[in-house]
Amino acid sequence: MAIRTLRRSKRARSTSPIFPPKPAVLSTSSSQAISVAESPRKSQKLKLQSAYIVESPFPDYGHPTSDEAFEVYNLLSKAHRAPDPVHRAPVGSSNSAETCGNVPNVIESLIGTILSQNTSNINSTRAKRGLDDAFGRNNFAAIATAPKDQVIDAIRSGGLANKKAAVIQNILHSVKAKHGDYSLQHLAAAEEGKRMTDDEIMKELISYDGVGPKTASCVLLFCLGRDSFAVDTHVFRLSKILSWVPSSADRIRTQAHLDHRIPNKLKYGLHVLLVQHGRICKGCRVGFKEPCVLKTYMKDKKSKSTGEIESSEEKPEYSADCECIPRMGAVVNVLTDAFRFRIDFILHS
Repeated sequence: MAIRTLRRSKRARSTSPIFPPKPAVLSTSSSQAISVAESPRKSQKLKLQSAYIVESPFPDYGHPTSDEAFEVYNLLSKAHRAPDPVHRAPVGSSNSAETCGNVPNVIESLIGTILSQNTSNINSTRAKRGLDDAFGRNNFAAIATAPKDQVIDAIRSGGLANKKAAVIQNILHSVKAKHGDYSLQHLAAAEEGKRMTDDEIMKELISYDGVGPKTASCVLLFCLGRDSFAVDTHVFRLSKILSWVPSSADRIRTQAHLDHRIPNKLKYGLHVLLVQHGRICKGCRVGFKEPCVLKTYMKDKKSKSTGEIESSEEKPEYSADCECIPRMGAVVNVLTDAFRFRIDFILHS
């Protein structure tokens, strides 16, 4: 009994924290207590971004070349008989989920891009429309302070509603806590002295929990008109087929590598064409045997490369004066002398 009492007293005197510290709390006008937790992956994302802004994660991997990027661009443009994608200015009346964030409001672009994750274009468009119908377009204060269940119901048609609702509300809370308002329009400033670099914009966007490099790149590309190459599921899969990245590359490193390798003037159009091709072509998917222009392109390219190597391997030519190949007469003389020596040895032994 004494031992038990001693153990209890030691536990009572312990001052080490049992639970992690609570996140900061932000008060809102709706008297709700909204917790704004620091993203556990924020430092990791910022570290990777800082490392990859200088050079590719695969600095010795020389693909794609500029010529290869142009070849694929022209091939897809011709295969789908589509006009060259034009980088148009954001349109305020468009649905940000349907247009990959092609709207002038940065937060609306960010929300639309989040809603388009892991779902079809039709479903994400419905989810954004449901959000606008429930709270009013760009009424970010209403979305941020609403009960989470209401936001979930509004975007349910887009899939993963629970997760996306939490991400959207958390971003809005973080933006309000950091900037004092539900606005990120400072990222779109074009005035001299206020215009931010692509890297500065990327770092701010990925600092918010739930925003990765692909989502941030879409905002840069479609909303802010910057030269950024976003890598979604389709672009990632097709990049592997094209051998544009090593087989070990993940999506984050693929985007970092291709953003360095793809010429700026192709980043918008090539992204659009690759996404379009990835959505409609069954031949480039695992388990399907339908023809795919990209697989045919790679097969022809490999055959051409093999043929060039074989043709460059010339057979050695020897002349009669070549020192490494004795002439036939010399060979005969050597054999004759050896035979005579052998006969003389036998006769005189």
